[in-house]
Amino acid sequence: MSIFIDKSSRVIVQGMTGSEGTKHTRRMLASGTNIVGGVTPGKGGQVVEIEGRKLPVFNTVAEAIVATSATVSVVFVPPKFAKAAVMDAIDAALPLVVVITEGIPVHDTAAFFAYSQSKGTTRIIGPNCPGLITPGESNVGIIPADVTGSGPIGLVSKSGTLTYQMAFELRDIGFSTAVGIGGDPVIGTTHIDCLRAFQDDPKTEAIVMIGEIGGDAEERAAAFIREYVTKPVVGYVAGFTAPEGKTMGHAGAIVSGSSGTAQAKKDALEEAGVKVGQTPSESARIMRSILRG
Repeated sequence: MSIFIDKSSRVIVQGMTGSEGTKHTRRMLASGTNIVGGVTPGKGGQVVEIEGRKLPVFNTVAEAIVATSATVSVVFVPPKFAKAAVMDAIDAALPLVVVITEGIPVHDTAAFFAYSQSKGTTRIIGPNCPGLITPGESNVGIIPADVTGSGPIGLVSKSGTLTYQMAFELRDIGFSTAVGIGGDPVIGTTHIDCLRAFQDDPKTEAIVMIGEIGGDAEERAAAFIREYVTKPVVGYVAGFTAPEGKTMGHAGAIVSGSSGTAQAKKDALEEAGVKVGQTPSESARIMRSILRG
């Protein structure tokens, strides 16, 4: 079992003919992802050969779905075109859209997320995220496939880099699915969405949740864990040393006064029964000790 993607996922790449799209299509194919085509407006009808696969290019997502029965899109489109690309996927009622693009204006993200909510058919992961991987089955985005293996841990993280580190730290145990949700102020899929999915997934035995300073997403996740999650959860919150008022890496990672601090998030999670490490490595050690009984 896994969440959101598995070996049956049929993936199209929006922006596949661009340099980033081509590069990461090659990586995803090499890790076993079932990529069935790409979408670049104006280049429909072309065929691109990558990793020995001849992949058709379509002008719209709707055309791609008709021809390939695609179920997932991953977006490698420049920021100024990203809103239109995601809207195209939503209009085609694609079940899952993974938006890798960084630097999308917040009002554009808010617009396409609200549009997806009004339609009720498309889950958005991202933007500004590394995507997600179900090891050995499907890898949608930019997570290195060689840093982890399949196993019983579910991972949800705001940070791409910390997703990779935690996957590597616990690679010998492995993951059901690892999801990078992104660190922008407005995102689609949240910690809570992933926590619910992992709680409901029979294969996932324990969960690692990585947050960071800014906003109240982790506090809301803590409240959800207290009410709904029965599986063990281990946490890590990035940004204990971040100076007040300074944006750290992600657009959403900014502390204002006493709101959104790492300590406040750690306290809320621990009150909900989550064991929180002071470093990613400590969090990995805690998870290892839980699974080993």
